[in-house]
Amino acid sequence: MEFVHKSVLLNECIDNLNIKPDGIYVDGTMGGAGHSGCIAAKLENGGRLIAIDQDEDAIAVGTDRLSVYGDKVTIVRSNYSCMKEIVRGIGLDGVDGILLDLGVSSYQLDNPERGFTYRDENAPLDMRMDNRMEMTARDIVNDYTDEELRRIIRNYGEDKFAGNIAKEIVKSRAVKPIETTGELVDIIRRAYPAKELRKPGHPAKKTFQAIRIELNSELKVLEENLRDMVNLLNDGGRICVITFHSLEDRIVKNIFRECENPCICPPDFPVCVCGRKSLGKVISRKPILPSEEELAENKRSQSAKLRVFERRITSN
Repeated sequence: MEFVHKSVLLNECIDNLNIKPDGIYVDGTMGGAGHSGCIAAKLENGGRLIAIDQDEDAIAVGTDRLSVYGDKVTIVRSNYSCMKEIVRGIGLDGVDGILLDLGVSSYQLDNPERGFTYRDENAPLDMRMDNRMEMTARDIVNDYTDEELRRIIRNYGEDKFAGNIAKEIVKSRAVKPIETTGELVDIIRRAYPAKELRKPGHPAKKTFQAIRIELNSELKVLEENLRDMVNLLNDGGRICVITFHSLEDRIVKNIFRECENPCICPPDFPVCVCGRKSLGKVISRKPILPSEEELAENKRSQSAKLRVFERRITSN
């Protein structure tokens, strides 16, 4: 299956990165190399792009598509949580820009073998971003307790029927293990009230999202590493983060806000005594959204939001 993915908010990301021809940039989620290719195309002698992805297929495709840029591009198979170690391992102290696109690629969604989709009946329950992982979505569905399933579906899927779904999963797997995406979809449908099934939208979307987030530790990785990535930026460097659901966006918004104003002194203190220094400035007070033209061309961009932060060192 060809690796096809339409990069979301492409122009907005490239514009907000303020790319310098001799700058150092990191794409922490290379995917199909759409954003990476546009960054690399703007680099001249001395400029460098470090492209990171944990997906084996993305590494193969990115290596091919970015080969025209020669030694301007370094491709690393890893999670973006290792960005600091990767950059320092290359011999660099900092970078001039970082991009994270936190969405699942169209290739991953459309390839039944990857098990991300709820639209294919016979796909295995996989959902691994990195197929070197031993644990799969099947393990979560068949091994998590009722309480654990309820928690992740409620917290990560924000589904008000989380209790019903967890109960139905536990009931069904007691008869036989749940093996395919189609089996899980049928179970979720049974857990939904009939009137809810008549409403627009697929009933399994939120549960599949929740299981994927849990399996790949997506929110944990973002929350634990975003501040370090801000600190990795050189003075004037920017980080652009594209999110696709409210949980991710809330984390990015709050961390960027804290990086700009980390002071924890009581509001009535005349001067700051906590000693926490601002790391820079939030560039996007409100999230940057896809244009009407992009929404018409790519329906998967509908929930995308871009937030931008600029590192300021000299002002501290």
